[in-house]
Amino acid sequence: MATITPPADPESDPRVSAVFADIRATRGSDFINNVWRYLAFDPALLEATWAEVKAVMATPSALDPKLKEMIYAAVSIANACDYCTHSHLAAARAKGMTPAEQADFFRVVASAGKTNHLLNALRVPVDAAFLMEDK
Repeated sequence: MATITPPADPESDPRVSAVFADIRATRGSDFINNVWRYLAFDPALLEATWAEVKAVMATPSALDPKLKEMIYAAVSIANACDYCTHSHLAAARAKGMTPAEQADFFRVVASAGKTNHLLNALRVPVDAAFLMEDK
């Protein structure tokens, strides 16, 4: 259950309307998903969140867009964010993630989670060869 009520007519606020227009233009779609509709309860928070997400996820960089979505989904799984897990897996599929890649992705996420917990329990010291300052 949501902790806030989204505005009934979010685009009546010019700041929200501007962000929604940018989302539509950036994504090439008229669809505004719930995360943005709910964030519209606070136009400043909506603006700041969209600006950061757009800068990371929609701006060309050294990482391929599908890989960015898969990384975002992995972090969302680790943080138990159901909304983001679904949203970013859907985006990764839309960007070409195949069922075989998704299966491999889940295996990597599961393996990383298990070994992270194990190593946190064991408190294994980090090898000097892995530390950036030693390079």
